[in-house]
Amino acid sequence: MSLNLRVMAPNRIVWNSQAQEVILSTNSGQVGILPNHASLLTALDIGVVKIRTASQWTTMALMGGFAMIEDNQMTILVNEAEKAADIDPREAQEAFDLTRSSLEKAEGRKQKIEAQLAFRRAKARLEAVNQASTR
Repeated sequence: MSLNLRVMAPNRIVWNSQAQEVILSTNSGQVGILPNHASLLTALDIGVVKIRTASQWTTMALMGGFAMIEDNQMTILVNEAEKAADIDPREAQEAFDLTRSSLEKAEGRKQKIEAQLAFRRAKARLEAVNQASTR
């Protein structure tokens, strides 16, 4: 038994295949999804999704969105998604360091919010790469 998983960004389908298990970063924490999961609609946080197919795990950085699960069909709609295999680890680390520095220097409410969002996106990309390399 498996889930039919589809991950869609506004401009492309990022993933369209079967999965044995999916671990999502939601606004209220991580949630694991297995076949025959109860119907669910949840908001996704900026973070990492882990997908298990057979014995292999794939990680992706997701930039917020929604997930819907019903009858072993799972659809994830995201603002943007990037497979860990497509992320340059050195570039991800540099972006993380740069956004962390920008966050520390941010002044004013608007600048702090923008810096926090950029930092969270860079952190998600770096975590996706790091989790992929430890598997």
